[in-house]
Amino acid sequence: MDYRAPKGTADMLPETARAWEHMQRTAQELFARYGYQPLYPPVFEHTEIFARGIGEATDIVSKEMYTFEDRGGRSVTLRPEATASIVRASLEHNLVPPGSVAKLYFMGPMFRYERPQAGRMRQFWQIDAEILGAAEPSADAEMIALLARYFETLGITGTTLLVNSMGDDACRPQYREKVRAYIREHSEQLCEECARRADTNPLRAFDCKKPTCRDVMDLAPKLRDELCRDCAAHYSAVKGYLDDLGIAYVEDPSLVRGLDYYTRTVFEIQAPGLGAQNAIGGGGRYDRLMEQFGGPPTPGLGFALGFERTLLVMQAQGLRVPAPATAEVYVARAQPEVASAVFELAARLREAGISAELDHQARSLKSQFKQADRLGARLALVVGPDELAGGEVTVRAMATSQERRAPLSGIAEVLQGLLAEG
Repeated sequence: MDYRAPKGTADMLPETARAWEHMQRTAQELFARYGYQPLYPPVFEHTEIFARGIGEATDIVSKEMYTFEDRGGRSVTLRPEATASIVRASLEHNLVPPGSVAKLYFMGPMFRYERPQAGRMRQFWQIDAEILGAAEPSADAEMIALLARYFETLGITGTTLLVNSMGDDACRPQYREKVRAYIREHSEQLCEECARRADTNPLRAFDCKKPTCRDVMDLAPKLRDELCRDCAAHYSAVKGYLDDLGIAYVEDPSLVRGLDYYTRTVFEIQAPGLGAQNAIGGGGRYDRLMEQFGGPPTPGLGFALGFERTLLVMQAQGLRVPAPATAEVYVARAQPEVASAVFELAARLREAGISAELDHQARSLKSQFKQADRLGARLALVVGPDELAGGEVTVRAMATSQERRAPLSGIAEVLQGLLAEG
């Protein structure tokens, strides 16, 4: 039996799990100030949801999805991203009635069959936020500001915000044809994958990380020169709002993101020290996605940020998630015959809101004190026959080894006072 986790997955051990929970709490607290509410769709969906929403020609749909047939003969797929699922759920449950706006967030695992590397796993974790029903450029700027503020709240520095506009159905088709023609003219200078994209999704050639392809695509026609009047005005307004907020950004005409549903504003936050795969979060506007699922015209935009890459940046910048003590109080038994009294006392302390631990391995009193130190306990209660007979316990300060007697009745209140005093 191979007891190792499958390739491309990893057990989230306590230290990493604490970081993930810290990132979740940070998002919950910050997102709530912006009016977001939680929504958790299923881990798998009908395959069509992702194929239609993300785009048949994308690498995600064509190469990376975990798709299988269930026992009923239905094609289902583990979610490779969250936006399509959230839009589907919003349509099914009518979360965006005409004239309303829904702000939603999601946190959890995603699945893509990729080549595993640092910060990129086959099961990976994301935090996702979406706004449905908001068409104004102020919504774009607010969402960009929220993503930037989130990384600032974590303490991450040195990031770069990239912005671009991908146009809409009025201007992007003509631009796509220009890029297709350009790729075909320069196919011999491009990698095989980029040359193939001329026939599938030419704009994705801008996203290639190979230096030779980037050099060629840097000279390709720029969408900013092809935007229709409405798209140009929208993009200009978004940048104006960001300027008003004092948020620095870099306009990157090659920024296209990897999903077909994006329209107009796209954005990405990059962090130093991750190499070519340096994006830790990004997103954009998708004003046609609800219609693709058979719903009414509903503007939308969102972002996702990756836990694994963000954690790598936090570690590189020396940002540590404080490790809480496993126990505030350790209840130690001086003799085996008081075991039941120790067990009951620990339970009482926990019910009073105090984190308490006790010995389950028949250790000596000295070994119990060592265990209390390992758990980070600040206080130890020593319970012995003599203490019980007198209705008392011994309270030991672990940092100084100083001891005092305290009445067993009301001991929770005594401990709460000592812990509050430090």
